[in-house]
Amino acid sequence: MIDWRPGASQALLLRRAELLARVRAFFAHRAVLEVETPLLCSRGITDPAIEPLCVSGGLSLGGSSRYLQTSPEYAMKRLLAAGSGPIYQICKAFRDGEAGRRHNPEFTLLEWYRPGMDQHALMAEVAALVCACLGEGPWQAFTYRAVFQQCLQLDPFTADLAALQSAARQLTDTGSLAGDRDFWLDLLLTHAVEPWLAGQGLCFIYDYPASQAALARLVERDGHTVGERFELYIDGIEVANGYHELADAAEQRARFEADNRRRQSMGQVERPLDEALLAALEAGLPACSGVALGLDRLLLLASGEADIRRVLAFSWERC
Repeated sequence: MIDWRPGASQALLLRRAELLARVRAFFAHRAVLEVETPLLCSRGITDPAIEPLCVSGGLSLGGSSRYLQTSPEYAMKRLLAAGSGPIYQICKAFRDGEAGRRHNPEFTLLEWYRPGMDQHALMAEVAALVCACLGEGPWQAFTYRAVFQQCLQLDPFTADLAALQSAARQLTDTGSLAGDRDFWLDLLLTHAVEPWLAGQGLCFIYDYPASQAALARLVERDGHTVGERFELYIDGIEVANGYHELADAAEQRARFEADNRRRQSMGQVERPLDEALLAALEAGLPACSGVALGLDRLLLLASGEADIRRVLAFSWERC
């Protein structure tokens, strides 16, 4: 028998509506413009760690395929380059292969961009938004390097691959696992750092390795190149990912091309570059920082639920 009923209770549906209202009131007070951009686009993300969902072309698409966007980032940056000023968007986003207690292939994303802000100013605004939604409380910020030193007594910027692998083997059965430095750093992050973060409340990790900068600017810190990127964790659950945004079109093209080389080496399909985004960067993206925050996860934390399917009207399995 088909279970047609929603997975979320009426109380949680009301709580979601209240959360959305609080978010919109927060940005209205700060004169940040709400925008909408397409979900279905001709270009997908090149990041090897993120797979988009594809839509096969029909008559209206001329037989070509389109991608359901994993984030509205590229389109929003085109608006910024066109002079939009500070903007935010609440939208659906889609990622293939992500389903479980904390993931749903279709999810609700809040993304916003603040011209004139660096990553630290935006972190403070993210904290203010979260406190407006969950209740006032303290927050902390740690560098990526500091949390690895705290939790593992190793320096993620200087430790060699063998040291990272050895540390991982002490935490979990690594079996025949293989990968580059970032693979092992990510494994250590999930098995050592995130459990420690579970006891820290609301906290940010910032200044990631340059190899993990994605769309963030690179700067020198204490003799090492880092990406001006941050992530927000609440009780050990990752909720947001932000950047002091890269505005250099040539550097962004080089990163996209490097992504595709890595995809090819891993047997993944290469993705076409988003030439419209690159043209917008060439025209001039204002100095800004941006962040994407998962509203479903924020509601999960606000409600005390342990499974994200309990805060969705209809999860992937019910559609």
